[in-house]
Amino acid sequence: MVSNSKLSDYKIKKILTCFAQDLNASQTSQLININRNTVNRYFKLFREKIIHFCEKESIFNGEIEVDESYFGGKHKGKRGRGSDNKVPVIGILKRNGKVYTQIIPDSKMKTLINIIKSKVETASTVYTDRFKSYDSLILNGYEHHRINHSMEFAKGRTHINGIESFWSFCKRRLGRFNGLRKQDYYLHIKECEFRFNYRNENIYNKILILLKEKN
Repeated sequence: MVSNSKLSDYKIKKILTCFAQDLNASQTSQLININRNTVNRYFKLFREKIIHFCEKESIFNGEIEVDESYFGGKHKGKRGRGSDNKVPVIGILKRNGKVYTQIIPDSKMKTLINIIKSKVETASTVYTDRFKSYDSLILNGYEHHRINHSMEFAKGRTHINGIESFWSFCKRRLGRFNGLRKQDYYLHIKECEFRFNYRNENIYNKILILLKEKN
């Protein structure tokens, strides 16, 4: 199942069972009596398989919500957009469908628009807040609606409640880790994306299939 592994398939499946049930590495180590560092190595392997799978997902169309969120420890100073000590992430959600996430170097117009163009078909309807970096969406072939969060959270179909619910889901999950290294956020945020997208399916079976595939 995993090439060059020193563990039997039986033990790997035990680790995967715990991962699918969203147990952390310490809980898994204690439950199945395997060294925590070994568990962490397999957890990282599972997350890397998840990333490879998520990046191959088809592009979105229809009604789309787009927003950024910022992850990281609690620090003094500026928060949210423009913060130097946070990990910025763009999220693209198809209503009643899946979400896509990507860590971004900044929230400038060119950065955000290029990612949206790579993941969302033109002629789709895109909902955002009033952040200026989204201003050129209409010039790139999208129908664009914006919600002014300083005045309201929804106006008919104009809202980004779906992607904001996803951000809440991410932050609740990641909050359990009591802090992550900055370089590990990509692994964990893509895992959140995968768990959100397949929340109504058997996560264990999904990842087991990924482990058997050749990248």
